[in-house]
Amino acid sequence: MIKNVTNALRASLMLGLTMSTATIFAQTTVPLTESRVPTPAIPSLLITPDARAAGMGDAGVATPAADGDANSIFWNPGKLPFSGKDMGVSISYTPWLRQLVNDMALLNGSFYKKIKNNQVIGASIHYFDQGLFQATDNNGVSLGNYNSKEYAISLSYSRKLSEKLGLGVNIKYINSTLLSGLSTTSALGFNVQPASTVAADIGLFHTSKSDKRWNYNWGVMIQNISGRVSYGGSESNFIPTNFKAGIAAINTIDAHNKLTLTLDINKLMVPTPTKDASGKLVQPSTAIGGILGSFGDAPDGFGEELKEISLSLGGEYVYNDMFAARVGYFHRSADKGGFPYFTAGFGVKLEKKYGLDFAYLIPSSGGSPLAQTLRISLHANFNAAPKVIAN
Repeated sequence: MIKNVTNALRASLMLGLTMSTATIFAQTTVPLTESRVPTPAIPSLLITPDARAAGMGDAGVATPAADGDANSIFWNPGKLPFSGKDMGVSISYTPWLRQLVNDMALLNGSFYKKIKNNQVIGASIHYFDQGLFQATDNNGVSLGNYNSKEYAISLSYSRKLSEKLGLGVNIKYINSTLLSGLSTTSALGFNVQPASTVAADIGLFHTSKSDKRWNYNWGVMIQNISGRVSYGGSESNFIPTNFKAGIAAINTIDAHNKLTLTLDINKLMVPTPTKDASGKLVQPSTAIGGILGSFGDAPDGFGEELKEISLSLGGEYVYNDMFAARVGYFHRSADKGGFPYFTAGFGVKLEKKYGLDFAYLIPSSGGSPLAQTLRISLHANFNAAPKVIAN
């Protein structure tokens, strides 16, 4: 048996059960086939990329993008047509699970540009380095070191459907390389190969857009709509298709002070693991069947389905469009992965163009592998230079 190979495969599948962004170890003391925690492949696709949303409990579906936010490509591309800037870019870095390992990290880069007729185009790359795995046989003999990585490259298009409603679509290429090329015949019966697929996101965003003191946004988003992927064996795995919906209330207190309160809900649209009478894991025959059936396949019925919904609650206070303070809370049922946590963060902006955001995660109980998770983001947003008309 090749011990470290099977551990690496299992770790990649279980490293974090994502409802909004929290990629974490979900019931790692329970074998995968005995757990009723949805466990998709490539869970890194739902890790929060940016420090602003991370500081608000991993909420971002309906938060305003009036000053420009390239990370809307991840959260809801339908927000981008309502940006007050013509172009924006963001780069983010997150060391990951540093309580357990020292070589995991997430890198994200996003860019958007307004074009004519209230339309926006954009692109992003979401890169997750899982660090180095060493494969050994039963005698401890090394079979080589393997750097595991996952990435998604997205192209985005969005437009206004009305003065208050926006629609956005992302098309992405996804690749996951665990232990590419390693023969594991004695353990798994196949050569481990990279898994890849093409997926789509679709997001809808609505803003009240008024001169009133309170304004309200709502948004919905379905991420990672795709088929199943395989690492080279006969079995295939669902990727983390995710439904999320959010609301945000924005209070313009006065010319210098603004408060935003937001709430997101997330439901992972992958099957709840169930077994037949012989103990074999039951899988839907098609990917679409698994996605659509994910809202009603829990063995314990509606009550268990509710446990698969996670909540992200956040708040942001902005002073003079220069300084921001953020707090948040993320909750998921202990039966579905658990590890709730609080978040805090801050942001600074220079010349109303350049910004720096920082976020820090605070577990609500001890022993969380997410303890001391931090994120940092740099971003810039610009208006296009005015056209010079010759006399």
